Amino acid sequence: MGSAIENRVSRRKFEKEPITDWEKENIISLINQLNEASGLAMEFLEDGSGAFGKLRKSYGLFTNVRSLILMKGKKDDKDLKEKIGYYGEDLVLAITDLGLGTCWVGGTFDKDEISIDSGEELACVVVAGKVAAPSLTEKMVRSATHRKVKSMEERIISDQPLPQWVQNGMKAVLLAPSAKNTQKVMFKYENNILSAQIADDYSMDLIDLGIAKKHFEIGTIGKFEFGNGGIFHLK
Repeated sequence: MGSAIENRVSRRKFEKEPITDWEKENIISLINQLNEASGLAMEFLEDGSGAFGKLRKSYGLFTNVRSLILMKGKKDDKDLKEKIGYYGEDLVLAITDLGLGTCWVGGTFDKDEISIDSGEELACVVVAGKVAAPSLTEKMVRSATHRKVKSMEERIISDQPLPQWVQNGMKAVLLAPSAKNTQKVMFKYENNILSAQIADDYSMDLIDLGIAKKHFEIGTIGKFEFGNGGIFHLK
């Protein structure tokens, strides 16, 4: 999984060739396992191209989108968005290990093309598929949206020098995707307690919080509590 966080980049241009049955079965199996662990209702959609067909001028300039994962769960789950980020990033990294490209997509798709149960909320989707070398357009989009990666010092407030386990976790956080590359999740290490929080003034913020917490855990040993401001428990 460690190599996956280094290899993962957001991809928006896919090949026309659909993913194989073997790849599809692996993804569905992973989704089932993560849904079981989380209580989410993530769902693989083999052909979700209709949700992207009308958005010619959408942010990111998506091409040949076919397979989608619907990132959804029960409306009454108070940690829904954070769980989607946390468990969804597990899924994204596993799909990366399969050799496929992925991208988290918040608002630039047509939700009317996707049907979900009335008791569920669709927070976002993840697109997945076979990718070739990045196109010039992709490189330009990446250059425009991926401004300078914030330093570790810009992402964590501390009242003491950071111990190695915190540094290890933060190095993994710096590789985490975030909506429009805003890198808003902030960590705090005070009185030997580590926590993570975000402003939560944008629809994808709590998803980004879950993604960042997952990356921190990958970089070190321990587990975060859910919730904005949730505390990390070192193992």
